[in-house]
Amino acid sequence: LSSIKMYSKEYGLFEKQLTLLEEAEGGFDQFTRSYKSYGVQRMPDNSLVFKEWAPAAEALFLTGDFNGWDNFSHRYSKKDFGKWELHIHPKEDKTPAVAHNSKLKVVVHTRAGERLYRISPWAKYVTRHEKSVIYDWVHWDPPQPYIVSDYFPPAPVYLLISAALFTVIHPGYNCIQLMAIMEHAYYASFGYQVTSFFAASSRYGTPEELKELIDVAHSLGIIVLLDVVHSHASKNTEDGLNSFDGSDSCFFHSGPCGEHSLWDSRLFNYSGWEVLRFLLSNLRWWMEEYRFDGFRFDGVTSMLYHHHGIGSGFSGDYTEYFGLHVDEDSLVYLMLANHILHTLYQDCITIAEDVSGMPTLCRPVQEGGLGFDYRLAMAIPDKWIQILKEFKDEDWNMGNIVYTMTNRRYGEKCIAYAESHDQALVGDKTLAFWLMDKDMYTNMSALIPMNSVIDRGIQLHKMIRLLTHGLGGEGYLNFMGNEFGHPEWLDFPRVGNNESYHYARRQFNLGWLAAPPAYISAKHEGDKVIVFERANVIFIFNFHPTNSYSNYRVALGPPGKYKIKLDSDEIQYGGHGRLDHNTEFFTEPMEFNNLPNSILVTYLFCFISVLDCFHL
Repeated sequence: LSSIKMYSKEYGLFEKQLTLLEEAEGGFDQFTRSYKSYGVQRMPDNSLVFKEWAPAAEALFLTGDFNGWDNFSHRYSKKDFGKWELHIHPKEDKTPAVAHNSKLKVVVHTRAGERLYRISPWAKYVTRHEKSVIYDWVHWDPPQPYIVSDYFPPAPVYLLISAALFTVIHPGYNCIQLMAIMEHAYYASFGYQVTSFFAASSRYGTPEELKELIDVAHSLGIIVLLDVVHSHASKNTEDGLNSFDGSDSCFFHSGPCGEHSLWDSRLFNYSGWEVLRFLLSNLRWWMEEYRFDGFRFDGVTSMLYHHHGIGSGFSGDYTEYFGLHVDEDSLVYLMLANHILHTLYQDCITIAEDVSGMPTLCRPVQEGGLGFDYRLAMAIPDKWIQILKEFKDEDWNMGNIVYTMTNRRYGEKCIAYAESHDQALVGDKTLAFWLMDKDMYTNMSALIPMNSVIDRGIQLHKMIRLLTHGLGGEGYLNFMGNEFGHPEWLDFPRVGNNESYHYARRQFNLGWLAAPPAYISAKHEGDKVIVFERANVIFIFNFHPTNSYSNYRVALGPPGKYKIKLDSDEIQYGGHGRLDHNTEFFTEPMEFNNLPNSILVTYLFCFISVLDCFHL
């Protein structure tokens, strides 16, 4: 009732915005296609139309390679509502006056008499010369553009996501989440200080090559999500959105409200009409131009609250989610974004990065929710890191682990993950590093026996992942090869590492995620055993560092014929081979002799199989 009461006001504001869009813009379909009229557009006769929104500017000019960098020859005409337009006729040979791959700048004259050089907020491609720190706006209009396919793979029932700074296609994945695609001048920001929102990063190739990459993924039945950053923007001025028209506001709140104190970035004014046009059209652009299948929205917690989550702990008390500290404008923007995306693209998937646990975040907009399909289960990787930092594995609390895995709002789907990019990036250590540390460099060779640190570390590494996979959510995410236990961190070129690319790289199909939450039948602290059932699958984990168990009783579902298919104690996985896999079980409860580190029992049509997680 609290959430319905709270959202009744926001839902009313959402409906009001839809009505205004219909009256002023002809509906959200037209409004979100503004990328076809802003920035630069080539007309059928090869004339070019340039259009910008710069409400605080005194005058706008266009300069670039095409006019010998003349700062005054091509002046924009001032229109209503802070808009500016410039029309350039084609050349005598009927070709466009501005050639493909040529450089441009918007020259902004401010009311204070300043002359500023800016990149269009709608620029579709920007590049940086090797010796320069400033990005250049490059006119992208290839004579033979890549023609994207109309094929989209069917929406998966559940998500198995590989999150990547480059694409990773691996058997079993049905989804790739591409990070750091939106152009960002500062490489070490890992893509989260966006400077050009409509430009695919030139570090990885051209726009046409990104389109082809997504087409190839689609042909393999893999959907592709974009890690979209609408929670904040880079403070850069010459190659970013900040102070585009010379003012402190424009796309952002002015004063302290427009700055994120921890991220040192600018915060959008979601109540602004042109800001809504820019951001909603940005989502439409990536869907239409590149054929992405949806988005993972970064920094949603920062958007939801005026305090941006800074210094705020979230215990689950409803007073933390309802009140004046909630940013209504941001909520309405997210409702609009999800409503528009899911209306225009039936299979579109949206994921929220929210650590606060905001109620109804992942309920449909028509119910008063914000409309996301999933939220990231961010507490899970934090819990694993906390456990590894603070406790020996023989002291792990089974109940506390299970509580963290299952502590999610009923009816709101979660993406579980054991390790986030924060752990894989500089500043922290990967799970493998926490478990095995320096021994990984000397004792992981296949030519020598594993020592006890490596043996136990590999066991726990795989068990952590399967437990998270089976119990933690309705989808599962891996970051850039971490499922293989890669020990090294990732770090991008920056002043602190002498601009090195050495660590800016990786060194290198299960169906229960679509089922309802698991039923937990055991979490035994003394035995260090966890047992749960999900989607006709029985998971059995023995986390004890020394004990194996004989005649261990496990509660199962319906009685029937059970057969062990695979377990972590098999010799091929470095185990002892203590289980007889030809044994069939007909009675309930079921007994396992010498319970190994972990086994997974599945029963379908009263048939039992056991799946390993030791080297999964």
